[in-house]
Amino acid sequence: MKNSIPSEFYVSVDVETSGPVPGQYSLLSIGACTIFEPRSSFYVELQPINANFTEEAMSIHRLSLEQLSARGEDPALALTRFANWLGEQAPIGQHPIFVAFNAGFDWMFLSYYFFHYLGYNPFGHAALDIKAYYMGKFNVAWAETSMRYVSPRFLGDQPLTHHALRDAIDQANIFLQLLEETNGKG
Repeated sequence: MKNSIPSEFYVSVDVETSGPVPGQYSLLSIGACTIFEPRSSFYVELQPINANFTEEAMSIHRLSLEQLSARGEDPALALTRFANWLGEQAPIGQHPIFVAFNAGFDWMFLSYYFFHYLGYNPFGHAALDIKAYYMGKFNVAWAETSMRYVSPRFLGDQPLTHHALRDAIDQANIFLQLLEETNGKG
């Protein structure tokens, strides 16, 4: 950033789920980290809200609905802890801005869960999509914003692990590099 104190508080977020839409499918894990140093992180695995799943979703992250039913955290408690963590991380007078790689997917699950369990979303309506930022910065087509294109430039061709915290950290590293390039440091 141009000055040493960021004027906005960005939080990289990634989720893993049992299927494509909230309500019908479960949010299974949340990973989040602050973008700027000192970096702080949050991770939780949640109890599923039902037994619905798609093979495609489950094969991506390899979490077990049975194991999460037994050892996952109650969703209301998990969302409360996440909201509290966000509040503890945010500098005075700043609200967190949700940052994700394909934010639409992760955003819809978290927003649904926050409103369902807490009655509010601590991110408000502030969501920033890394793919869209990349598209605008490099003037590429949407099809060229997949990790297949972005990873070689920012992660040394490292694929996402589909572990929510590890992916949130990788996304934070991508976004930080994009910000530095945008502000003339890259």
